[in-house]
Amino acid sequence: MKNIGFLSFGHWTPSPQSQTQSAADALLQSIDLAVEAERLGIDGAYFRVHHFARQLASPFPLLAAIGAKTRKIEIGTGVIDMRYENPHYMAEDAGAADLIAGGRLQLGISRGSPEQVIDGWRYFGYLPPKGKNDADMGRDHAKEFLKLLDGQGFAQPNPRPMFPNPPGLLRLEPYSEGLRDRIWWGAGSNATAVWAAKLGMNLQSSTLKDDETGEPFHIQQAAQIRAYHAAWKEAGHVRTPRVSVSRSIFALVDDRDYAYFGRGGEDKDKIGFIDATTRAIFGRSYAAEPDILIEQLRNDEAIAEADTLLLTVPNQLGVAYNVHVLEAILTTVAPALNWR
Repeated sequence: MKNIGFLSFGHWTPSPQSQTQSAADALLQSIDLAVEAERLGIDGAYFRVHHFARQLASPFPLLAAIGAKTRKIEIGTGVIDMRYENPHYMAEDAGAADLIAGGRLQLGISRGSPEQVIDGWRYFGYLPPKGKNDADMGRDHAKEFLKLLDGQGFAQPNPRPMFPNPPGLLRLEPYSEGLRDRIWWGAGSNATAVWAAKLGMNLQSSTLKDDETGEPFHIQQAAQIRAYHAAWKEAGHVRTPRVSVSRSIFALVDDRDYAYFGRGGEDKDKIGFIDATTRAIFGRSYAAEPDILIEQLRNDEAIAEADTLLLTVPNQLGVAYNVHVLEAILTTVAPALNWR
């Protein structure tokens, strides 16, 4: 059995070919897709966060709206770039959204990815401290955020407050019990996966990672997950961690599927550079008839290692088509692989 969710980048483009032509379309369709996914029995609705782009950017209003419109589905991110975040403000927003959703937030955070602009975090008012770089800053923001989610008081109360205070030091409010255990780290390397395990975060592993051994993507990703589990065990955490992997998977079951994804060409891993020095491997996509998909996915070692699978969706093809994509996986592929 696996938790199966969808992951949307929330692209929007003002062109006749797009079903998602504005930011309002992207947001409102994201809510509609989450509602429909819950109806189908999908376990999670996850959203990517990108700044300075025609994509979803500020996650908490969206997560709160979905939380108010749904009852069971997990609601998360994959991922929030912590270089841009004020941990205190974020802790308040996350606490509020989680309470609205009844404790269903699953927040993926990370140091971030290549950006639309140069050093975009500067425009949000953040600069790395002397002797550190932007990746260090993102990880420092993450550690501060985690500490705030522990819920311990840290602020000295005013002796003459406007409203009565509880005794002792004050924490940020609203506070949502249990959210600390539902924070995930998006790791691009084995080392950062181990770092996340030591801090007690769940692991999100995407469709790309640092090319550390030259092996196929799914084998490297499986090794990353095993390194994470070993570090978690060594750290002595009590609870069982969660691990997700993302995949682009399309079951070709009707003419629309063949028209959109039946041309092939994406069935091989690719090598590229996510910055001037980091060689990365990008995982293949899967698009085939269900019986072929089943055999292909059975051989994906990283999916086998993960408890959660996030299906990336082509959101600009519209809510109805993406519901079809998700339903096809649930009904024609998942049962044969014992995911359901």
